[in-house]
Amino acid sequence: MDFKLTSEYVPTGDQPQAIEQLTEGLNNGEPSQVLLGVTGSGKTFTMANVIAKTNRPALVLCHNKTLAAQLYGELKQFFPENAVEYFISYYDYYQPEAFLPTTGLYIEKDLSINEEIEKLRLAATSSLLTGRRDVIVVASVSCIYGIGNPEEFGKNIVTLETGQQISRNQLLFKFVDILYSRTEADFKRGNFRVKGDTVDIFIAYGDFAYRIIFWGDEIETIQRIDPYTGKKLSDEKIVTIFPANLFVTGKDLLHLAINQIQDDMVLQVQYFEEERRFLEAKRLKERTEFDIEMMRELGYCSGVENYSRYFDRREKGARPFCLLDYFPDDFLMIIDESHVTLPQVRAMWGGDRARKVNLVDHGFRLPSAMDNRPLTFDEFEAMVGQSVY
Repeated sequence: MDFKLTSEYVPTGDQPQAIEQLTEGLNNGEPSQVLLGVTGSGKTFTMANVIAKTNRPALVLCHNKTLAAQLYGELKQFFPENAVEYFISYYDYYQPEAFLPTTGLYIEKDLSINEEIEKLRLAATSSLLTGRRDVIVVASVSCIYGIGNPEEFGKNIVTLETGQQISRNQLLFKFVDILYSRTEADFKRGNFRVKGDTVDIFIAYGDFAYRIIFWGDEIETIQRIDPYTGKKLSDEKIVTIFPANLFVTGKDLLHLAINQIQDDMVLQVQYFEEERRFLEAKRLKERTEFDIEMMRELGYCSGVENYSRYFDRREKGARPFCLLDYFPDDFLMIIDESHVTLPQVRAMWGGDRARKVNLVDHGFRLPSAMDNRPLTFDEFEAMVGQSVY
């Protein structure tokens, strides 16, 4: 589907010239261009016109959530028929895990996740993986932080259609594998419930649920329903259900990862013991074994992102997967307020590393935690492609 710009305004003043020059530059393969303009001069409208003319998926990068929300609202109005998505940090409150060697104080990770923003993040990655070309994602700098492998995320998509042969229990196992939870009481996003031959699943990235009705081992009917009233919104022939979490992993990979985590734990504990740092050795062994037990039982644990290197099959020191990996190669990067946004991108890696070094040195985390990180500035630049600043 093509981008369709809807607006009561038409480009005026310098805007037609700017739109023409930027579009020409992008079509001619210019790697970087700069759009200058004072506040209120219509830079967002200008860029909306450029996106519509070039007809390529776009990532609009902002330096704070407020600005991102404002741009998201504006672009949603300009492109009501296209997929305009929002990808920012989903924490209302976040206290990262840290250790202060000078005082011996360990600060546990504490956070509050905003479910509405988590839904929007999943909607962004899901839109990109459908193969749609008319996608604009408005993102904060959180888009350079590690998330799940897009290949693994894509492998865990469940497609259902009427007439499909699959037992009800088989389907329930599939939902559990893609990190949906069964519930009987509180039906909320990321949950499914079962009543006889009927399975309801409240998708994690939208405001509706699907009702799947079985006749024996065959899917007889699929309906889109209002999750709160149960009222039918539409009948569906075929539906695609994306995972409920960006860190989804297949069973085979999970067992492989657990074995590698154990091997690395043994090596690091040995290292601490050789250095006669027995407290650190004991601490690391206990914490890692607890996490492994949780992963075996539930498929994940608190702080599972610290083990992402094993799940992603990455080499030591290799960059993590991030939102940019979900875009096709020819996407357009628009960096809003670039004089503030780019220094922020550059600073993220250093701050994260300083905190993690202390955690690893004192046995709170395995060295692999260092590879759960934001991109370095060089890695970011290498991934970006054509940009408008």
